[in-house]
Amino acid sequence: MRIIINITVLQNAVKGGRTGPEADLDACYNGIMRIKAFHLEDPVPELREPHVIAMLEPWIDAGNVGSMTLSWLEDEMDAYPLGELARPGSFYDLTRYRPMTYLDMGRRRLRMPNTRVSYSRREEGPDLLFLRLLEPHMLGEYYVESVVSLLDQFNIRRFALIGSMYNFVPHTRPPLVSGSGAPEYIGRELSALGISTNNYEGPTTICSLISQQVEAWGGETMTLIVNLPQYTQLEDDFIGTLRLQSILSSMYGLTLPEDGIQKAQAQQEQIDEAVEGNPQVKEIIEHLERSFDGHSDPDADAEDEPEPLSTEVEDFLREMERKFRRE
Repeated sequence: MRIIINITVLQNAVKGGRTGPEADLDACYNGIMRIKAFHLEDPVPELREPHVIAMLEPWIDAGNVGSMTLSWLEDEMDAYPLGELARPGSFYDLTRYRPMTYLDMGRRRLRMPNTRVSYSRREEGPDLLFLRLLEPHMLGEYYVESVVSLLDQFNIRRFALIGSMYNFVPHTRPPLVSGSGAPEYIGRELSALGISTNNYEGPTTICSLISQQVEAWGGETMTLIVNLPQYTQLEDDFIGTLRLQSILSSMYGLTLPEDGIQKAQAQQEQIDEAVEGNPQVKEIIEHLERSFDGHSDPDADAEDEPEPLSTEVEDFLREMERKFRRE
């Protein structure tokens, strides 16, 4: 049985360069390749100029849009498991991300919360790595180092982060997708796909450092975030998922899933029916439509810019959000 040892890391740990949990995380096991905190099944595949498509829980996975989209991609492209964190408890508070118990052929098993990686080889175009990031509670910098080292191992060409968030947008318009990209030609590619520039400033995830590291070594990066209506929070948002799938389909030559189209249409009809009998709700949605249309029209005059939502409207939308969640 092959033993793969990271000599540099081992020497650093012995010399005292790294102690405690991080030193332990850099250990190596028989038959498994270790890249910092990750272990990968041996043999590790060789990939051709791979693109990474990543999603992040729980920060930007509203309505499970990122999760469902990544699952669809893995199924569509016959992805194979590649690896995961060797010791997820070193990064996660397991009283917040709970392990899940399940039965397998009558035997009880435990599935740990983890960051998992899979891959797909393609006959045409770049190969793909699929990365299910899970926001760390501890050792965040080392978590990012481990992810970046994993990407460097495969000499990735592009890192794309996909997901969704809630915003004050109407359900009566096509889902707005915002994002950013680097270098400049990636930004132009996103603009051609109808993706608006994301100018967000504020609290974020430490996983944002992954994109910055990829940019620093000259790789391509992009972020694709679907904006979902704040007032219709759904456990599985098929409308937002279909929007994200349509963008990725155009990028990678895929066909949209027929069942996904049908689920999105049915969900749209259900939301329309839910708000139809409430004049106050319809009035609020009209306000959101005017605001949405004004921001979406690049030829709109600045003086015609719609007024921001009033405090009363925002309070009302939050109350609708709570009502939808209860129902």
